Formats: sequence, C-alpha cells, structure tokens
Amino acid sequence: MKKRIVLTGGPGGGKTTALDLIRREFAGKIASVPEAATMIFSGGIERSHDPKVLKAQQTAIFNLQKNLEDIQRAMNPECLILCDRGSLDGLAYWPGSEEEFLNTMNTTVEQELARYDAVIFFETAAKSGESIRSNNPVRNESEQAAVELDKKLQSVWSKHPNFNLVGSSESFIRKVMFGIMTIENVIGQYRD
Repeated sequence: MKKRIVLTGGPGGGKTTALDLIRREFAGKIASVPEAATMIFSGGIERSHDPKVLKAQQTAIFNLQKNLEDIQRAMNPECLILCDRGSLDGLAYWPGSEEEFLNTMNTTVEQELARYDAVIFFETAAKSGESIRSNNPVRNESEQAAVELDKKLQSVWSKHPNFNLVGSSESFIRKVMFGIMTIENVIGQYRD
C-alpha cells in the first residue's frame, strides 16, 4: 500500500505553504488531505475556550481528520498521501489529560503513530521571534501560544520512528525550501 505522511507543527510554521508547493511539484503522484480544523472553523463553527466545547470540537476534528485520510486513500489508491496535520494534533488543544483524550477517541498514541509512515514537523516561526500572522482567517493564536502549542505537538509527534524536524529560521523562504527538500527526501524513501 502507498504511504501516508503527516505534515504538522506549531501555528505559523510554513507547512501549508510547503504543502501547496509540493502539491504542484508532484501533481498526480501525491494526494493531500486538507487540515480538518481549518475546514471546521471556516465552515461556521466558532473557536471557543470553554472546555466542554473544546472537547466536542477536538473530537469532531479527530474524526474528520481520519475520515478525510480514508477518503483520499480510497480515491487515490496509487498515490502517496500527504496530510496537513494528523490525528494526534488534537492532543495539543485538548483541555484535559492525554489519557482522557485517548480514552475519548478510543485509541492509543501507538495506534495513531502507526497510521503514518513519516512525520515532517515544521517548527513555528514564533520560536525564532518571527511573526506568525498569515492569510489564514481562523488562526487566532498569539506568538506565545504558538510556541506552547509547538512544544506540545513536538513532544507527541517526536515519538514517531521517522520524525523529521524542519527547525525555525529567521528566513521563512529558506525554511520552506528546507521543508520542501525534507518532504522530497521522505517521498523518495517511499517511491516505487
């Protein structure tokens, strides 16, 4: 079966920009899975800080993410699947414990990591003191919040045996180019 790679990282890391460029470069060879959270929050659901609402939102995002991945796999059986975020990203946003998240989703970290053949982690630009402002209207994190989310996400995803870090850099262009080279190298590992 063709492989599945997750692109993740803190807000404002450049993953979506890199994914857009990679999609053009490898047209027909990869299928991409859009970010579930962006779909939900741009589709009329407002972001919330209420723990009960947050848990419901993260449960919906988790299930949508997995279903979107399954749809792309069914529609594109011969393509490598690139995911804009993965099923464990919700752990960084969950207002309770990791154990509660995993029990709610009826899964384990090991099961979720096993869904992906590789993880490419784009560290947030906020780690090097850069702005994370973007054209994404649903992003509302401050630079400080982006750094905290990045730490949580990195602690979860770094457990994957094929974890690839695209570190923060003062030059966004250099970082995205390094990220694209990392994606190309990982894709190269799984070409027929």
